[in-house]
Amino acid sequence: MATTEECRGALDRLSDNLAKADGDVRSAATLDRSLSCHIRDLDLTFTGRLAEGRIAVLDTLDGPPPEKADIRLEMTGDDLVAMVDGRLNFAKAWASGRVRLEAGFRDLLRLRALL
Repeated sequence: MATTEECRGALDRLSDNLAKADGDVRSAATLDRSLSCHIRDLDLTFTGRLAEGRIAVLDTLDGPPPEKADIRLEMTGDDLVAMVDGRLNFAKAWASGRVRLEAGFRDLLRLRALL
């Protein structure tokens, strides 16, 4: 089971990857939206913002997210680490229910480039 530190590190690596991206991925990453990532097996939530092509983690909270962020992710810590490391395909994990992604319709349309 991934630790809190490993999950935080994975989010930092994901942010770095988004900052280096170009084309449609870079365009999708330039949204300015609140973000939450609930790690089910650790029962903790990282909250922050997706802005200027980066993810800024602002807080780590116990339990599910207290407020509804614009973009909401939910998964296990191992799945987060595996996706960022390229060992788990996001679209397949999302389609199978291992990963939950919730956002407004327009945001989902833009975020599909990240899938």
